[in-house]
Amino acid sequence: MQRLAMDNLVEWKNKKNRKPLLLYGARQVGKTYLVKEFAKKYFKDIIYVNFETNNIVGKIIDENISPDFIIKNLEIAFNKKIDKDNTLIFFDEIQKNTRALTSLKYFYEEAPEYYVIGAGSLLGVHINKKDFSFPVGKVEFLTIYPLSFEEFLINTNNELLLNEIKKCFKSNGQISDVLHKKALDLYYDYLSIGGMPEVVQEFINSNSTINAIDYQKDIIESYKNDITKYSDVGNAPKIIATFDSIPVQLAKENKKFQYKLIQKGGSSTIFGDSINWLVNAGIVNKCVKTKVGLPLKMYEELDSFKLYMNDVGLLTNLSEFPIYLIKNRKAINETMIGMLTENYVASTLKYNNLNLNYWKNEFDSEIDFLLQSEKGLIIPVEVKANIHTKSKSLNNYMKEYNPKYGIRISSKNFGYKNNIKSIPLYAVFCLNEKSLDL
Repeated sequence: MQRLAMDNLVEWKNKKNRKPLLLYGARQVGKTYLVKEFAKKYFKDIIYVNFETNNIVGKIIDENISPDFIIKNLEIAFNKKIDKDNTLIFFDEIQKNTRALTSLKYFYEEAPEYYVIGAGSLLGVHINKKDFSFPVGKVEFLTIYPLSFEEFLINTNNELLLNEIKKCFKSNGQISDVLHKKALDLYYDYLSIGGMPEVVQEFINSNSTINAIDYQKDIIESYKNDITKYSDVGNAPKIIATFDSIPVQLAKENKKFQYKLIQKGGSSTIFGDSINWLVNAGIVNKCVKTKVGLPLKMYEELDSFKLYMNDVGLLTNLSEFPIYLIKNRKAINETMIGMLTENYVASTLKYNNLNLNYWKNEFDSEIDFLLQSEKGLIIPVEVKANIHTKSKSLNNYMKEYNPKYGIRISSKNFGYKNNIKSIPLYAVFCLNEKSLDL
């Protein structure tokens, strides 16, 4: 399975002043697979240590974390020489051994010639603990997400279609009706399947959406098992309740997160830590309300936010959304399909390293996403699940703030009219800090 993050790993390998690399990401987004494939393609050998299963290496590092000691004992444990130029050292589930995490500092300071990568499904949770000591400034970070729709097209042998989408996005020229329909059909498949690698692989192997989504339930259960196993005593029920409330939160007309929907009398005091746990685990993405100003980060209203799933396919499954209704859009409530659409856009923007913000004024005009470009443009983005694109909110925003242009994402073809750039749902992956500058 091809992953675009492979380019990031190659870039890291070729850096002159390279630091050890830490991979973040939720469970089962493909971190381990990606690093092993990276090793196959770009190294002669790999030393793979999984700290959940390898107690021997764990004990070695508990004894001494100097790079010379670790390298010598890894060579003995694996019975092979570690070539600093051709061997990748991969510490998987590194959050299980805090000494291993600390050792990355010394690899950077004392042995930067070695290629060292660490990864962990709950790395964000462990690092954000108050009593956790972390090698700040001594490591690089890379977050791995579920497959984007762009990667979905690559892995389903639709690269020619992908290239045409990119071309039309850049030129604002319309894609042919035939290709537009094909791209939309694939997009609706993606709403059901999402981007979890195991689910996508099953869809490719069986050519069956139904077979593929059977794997989603297992992933959701693995998330809940992690919550029970790795969260602090007494917090697990609150975290799971928060997680289970996401479909209810997003199905509302006003998608702002409401604690009372988790539990009567719920509050940030009760459930705030639960939300932080889910965010740090990479299971959900937070979209924070903001005022209009540069930089947007400085104008955020932190107590007003929405929560989106890291993967739209998992949201579809968690919502128990009938798959056959997704393609038969006329048969379902627009708010319900809109929930999936908005989540898809949020996860795609997050994948492209764009901060998630939304805007709402006192008159209830609301912009789904407010994005900041590389050059500091603030671009309003409105999301529609179908071809009905009339919106008072976007018009009000355009009149009040006069942005250089606005974006409307819908099932309509590409276009540019009345200062509004029309982007089809299947082309959201084209949006990034640079492309926002036109």
